[in-house]
Amino acid sequence: MHVLHVVGARPNFMKAAPVITALREYGVQQTLVHTGQHYDASMSDVFFQQLGLPEPDVNLAVGSGSHGAQTAEIMARFEPVVMEQRPDSVLVYGDVNSTVAAALVCAKLGIRVAHVEAGLRSYDRTMPEEVNRLVTDQLSDLLFTPSDDGDANLLREGVDPQKIYQVGNVMIDTLIRLLPAARQVRRTDGVFDQPYALVTLHRPSNVDDPAGLERLLRTLTCLSEDVPVVFPVHPRTRKRIDEIGGWSATDRIRLIDPVGYVDFLALQLHARLIVTDSGGIQEESTFLGVPCLTVRPNTERPVTATIGTNVLVGTDMSRLLTESRRIVQGRGKSGSVPPLWDGHAAVRIAEIVVARHLDEDPAGVTTEATF
Repeated sequence: MHVLHVVGARPNFMKAAPVITALREYGVQQTLVHTGQHYDASMSDVFFQQLGLPEPDVNLAVGSGSHGAQTAEIMARFEPVVMEQRPDSVLVYGDVNSTVAAALVCAKLGIRVAHVEAGLRSYDRTMPEEVNRLVTDQLSDLLFTPSDDGDANLLREGVDPQKIYQVGNVMIDTLIRLLPAARQVRRTDGVFDQPYALVTLHRPSNVDDPAGLERLLRTLTCLSEDVPVVFPVHPRTRKRIDEIGGWSATDRIRLIDPVGYVDFLALQLHARLIVTDSGGIQEESTFLGVPCLTVRPNTERPVTATIGTNVLVGTDMSRLLTESRRIVQGRGKSGSVPPLWDGHAAVRIAEIVVARHLDEDPAGVTTEATF
């Protein structure tokens, strides 16, 4: 059996890593294709060693571009690879352009596609990721969901129930594996010596509008009067901050360079609260039990708000301050970990992929994989 994995950005590698490890136990031949959609300097040898990942077998080196141009270029470069490799199954991850591009190519070539992290919906089609999710799920032969809402979304859209497997969250597999290393992280700058709010902002809806970004920054200044702010600044965000001018960090706001996954996990562990617009951090903070305030009007991960520690504050800066102060005062929302977020999602995926290949599952499935 030959499985080909397609990844395009750092979060994809983190989702693919535990699946690749689990499939090794079955002796499955595996090929790792990196589309090069995002260049990430932090993906060093240490990054791959921490994840237990080999270097990609193929790097398509697509680079950046508009959504349409990038998706088309990935398809053009990926098609010859998959035609040469002729894998039995192609696994795609998350919701980046690489995911939908690979799914389109495989669907046209009649190669089985499995989507890891299927069924997530924000119901906001202004987000390119939402379009990628919708198309990929319609094309996929196996859909691995992280939670009940994913199952419900797919069934509502007419997906055959026998394609749907609730397996849990592969990102949490990676978090659990690297949590001991994160607990050992020590900083020499005193960040861990007192409570702090951890902030990450990178989405265009938050950082590309100068007026909106300025409101966010001034709100962080107000928040820092209650609790120090630690802000690893995404390059895109730093550029936008420099462009608007008129705001500078106080001694209560610490702007730091982006850090690797283990170091960032340590920052989450020690934080009193997290302010973010990242989907993955909503999940990680829920598992870690750290209160999270999401600066977005919607989320494709509603389980983090219904079950977990996440609160959507949208663009209401007064609510962001109110919720932050409630957390600082010890009155923040408590949450729990969603079912099957137990570190074994990849094991379930590997078992299903192999079983379906061997036709050992003739009766189909329920919408929850429980082994």
